[in-house]
Amino acid sequence: MIRWWKRRKLRARPLPAAWSEILARNAPFVSAIAAAERPRFDGDLQIFVAERVFVGAGGLEVTDEHRVTIGAAAARLTLRLDISAYDALSEIIVYPGAYKHAGKDDVAVLGEAQHWGVVALSWDAVITGMRNPRDGHDTALHELAHVLDRGSGGAFDGTPELRAHDHYRPWAAVMSKHYLELRKRDRKLRAVLRDYGAINEAEFFAVATEVFFERPALMRERAPELYAEMERFYGAR
Repeated sequence: MIRWWKRRKLRARPLPAAWSEILARNAPFVSAIAAAERPRFDGDLQIFVAERVFVGAGGLEVTDEHRVTIGAAAARLTLRLDISAYDALSEIIVYPGAYKHAGKDDVAVLGEAQHWGVVALSWDAVITGMRNPRDGHDTALHELAHVLDRGSGGAFDGTPELRAHDHYRPWAAVMSKHYLELRKRDRKLRAVLRDYGAINEAEFFAVATEVFFERPALMRERAPELYAEMERFYGAR
């Protein structure tokens, strides 16, 4: 009840002018949101930013530029779902660029969603993805899709909490079919989804999410069944 009341108050606030400037600079997709949906987006954005702890790493000092930009990506995914889908996400760590894990291999990391409610992001990768809204690559969308995938206590398995029980069977059939095709390096599907989606089902869902939001026409044309399942989950674009 307290959370509901706080969220209601946040939704009633006008979006700060400085935030609108950040959105115009870093989140060009916002200009295409229908006027009727914009109040919900703005409210979701304010709720997401208020309820998360943002932590700078690698010398980065977190500002509203980081909070609002990442929050915009989050609100984009749940515009036709519910912002409560992120309730299990408590902390977002922001690095200035790609980072590495101490004591592990030298692979540069651009972002990761962790089991204990933490997402880490490379700011350079976030900005590059969000300022290029049609290239099919968006690190923020990718990692936040992992958060939706896991939900409030599930697994990173490529199946988020769907809207209805009878959606799970067709979802499993379509997602499995296309995942296996990508693993087999199907030429037609590789023109839609990058090979990273063939690592496992969770990465397939995250990669498909990037393309659904950034290159929907391509997915609809070349992978119509996959597009239909993504649309049924996220809502009509």
